Amino acid sequence: MKGGSTIAEVADSPEDLVKRAGEFEREGKLPEALELIDKALEIRPRYAEAVHTKGVIAYRQGRLADAVKFMEDSIEIEPQPKYLRNICEGYRIQGRYDEALEAGGRASKLDPNDPICHSNLSVLHYERGEPEKAVFHAERALALNTNQPSAHLGLAEALLIQSDFARGWEEYEWRYKLPGVPNPMPLENIPPWDGKPIENGSVLLVADQGYGDGIQFSRYIPWVKKRVGKVVVACSKELQPLIGKIPGVDVIFDAWAACPKVDAWETMSGLPRHHGTRLGAIPAAIPYLHPQPEARARWAARLDQLAPPGRPRIGLVWAGRPTHMNDRNRTITLSRLAAITELDQFNFISLQKGPATEQVGGYFGRAPLINLGPELDNFGDSAAVIEALDLLVCVDTSVGHVAGAIGKPVWVMLPYAPDWRWLRERTDTPWYPNMRLFRPPAPKDWDGVTAAVAAALRAGEWK
Repeated sequence: MKGGSTIAEVADSPEDLVKRAGEFEREGKLPEALELIDKALEIRPRYAEAVHTKGVIAYRQGRLADAVKFMEDSIEIEPQPKYLRNICEGYRIQGRYDEALEAGGRASKLDPNDPICHSNLSVLHYERGEPEKAVFHAERALALNTNQPSAHLGLAEALLIQSDFARGWEEYEWRYKLPGVPNPMPLENIPPWDGKPIENGSVLLVADQGYGDGIQFSRYIPWVKKRVGKVVVACSKELQPLIGKIPGVDVIFDAWAACPKVDAWETMSGLPRHHGTRLGAIPAAIPYLHPQPEARARWAARLDQLAPPGRPRIGLVWAGRPTHMNDRNRTITLSRLAAITELDQFNFISLQKGPATEQVGGYFGRAPLINLGPELDNFGDSAAVIEALDLLVCVDTSVGHVAGAIGKPVWVMLPYAPDWRWLRERTDTPWYPNMRLFRPPAPKDWDGVTAAVAAALRAGEWK
């Protein structure tokens, strides 16, 4: 390449440009890929493969609306099955489930042997609340390509939500084989634990995936302790005030340099598989987490000052972490809680953390709303606050797990297609006997959920 020339000058034809752009896109060199695609489209404006690749690049850049528009344009030019299967995924993420199903169905008819298409359809059917069909398409995808992590994980979640734990836990082991998912164990030369006893041995447990998973599956620590001599836990500082006090934890740390010598390791989310957990045998000795006495006393005094006894104290959390892969489905805004916050016979206590805390500044509900979120340094603080409440109302996020694990009444507002752990249709959960689940009758029908919660609050159903 001569000095001053651009990357788009190296290819001779639109086909060459698109081929090289595809290579750049797979390597993560998105600006370079886009430059080549634009050059190809200058030469041939209605080149379907170039238009579609521009959509793929936009998707990788997080510009979903642009991605869908480019993909739609490519299908209008030439309805290739690959284009249809990809826009199926784009529509799904936008919540356009009927259009996604139509596109995915067309793709599978044009190319019934495309495993990626069936994998996409599996995820779509899961979000449509159709886990049986999700299993069908995941199994079809795996029959075509058994080494497809996304299909294995889709199968796992569709099985687990239907209470098929025996098959589900095995398929769930594929979660860390997905492209781009980091290895939960960066240290070398430590073998995975097989769940069998290690007399006088040590096992490292990694609190993987998210805060909620760490809280939920830390219940297995006493079971592990009975099988090994020493239990070492790797988890974030935010979780340590709670998990570090579980009987059986010998060492806890949050920096890999502090990891002591161990004989084996396992993720906490992998423990149900070793335990052989089935629907009727979930360890649920509630409470298994406890706020520290000092924190409990401090926050009880703080709440007595801010919300004197006399009116019930109801905790609120309406948003999860934005980085969570399913946050678009589970998170709502404070304003969507209007049916609840109009009940002025309650004191509402916000435990919300993160960017959504800013919404408190625009709160105009009738009931008092006390914003404690910015004061909470870790989950030990959250647990101590929840201990002083009458009830926690939240979306499906980690704070709900905290309330469940410490034994306080908690109502969780689920999305239409909930995480597998909440199973199907139930208003209760075997993971937390003190938890009640509220489910929307249709996708994104949060008004229906909040209306049901408000009615239950008025009736005093938490007592």
